[in-house]
Amino acid sequence: MKSCPRCRKELPEIYRYCTECGSPLDASVVSSSAKTTLSPEALNLQVLYGMVAVLVLALLFPPWETPPTQAPEFLGLHFILAPPTPDAVVSRLLMTIELVTIAIAGFYGAFLFRQR
Repeated sequence: MKSCPRCRKELPEIYRYCTECGSPLDASVVSSSAKTTLSPEALNLQVLYGMVAVLVLALLFPPWETPPTQAPEFLGLHFILAPPTPDAVVSRLLMTIELVTIAIAGFYGAFLFRQR
């Protein structure tokens, strides 16, 4: 049995912390717990803000394609209120791929360039 240096409660040898007051039971525990404590790493906010800006631009300049009655053809990236032809439609598949790719790249970049 060991006794707690702070509250003097008797505890089994396998305990590393006192169940009464929570203090460490020997000095080696304090030094090892201090080594394992990691400082919080913050994601890089500038990269996340850039990702949001690119997502907004992707929504404003969507990928257009020919209407369903015609053969599929990519018509380019135009402003959402100014389609390349009057009957052109926004390609939902290309838009989904574009937005997901931008989001994944933004989160990966924010993690990769996080502040250490």
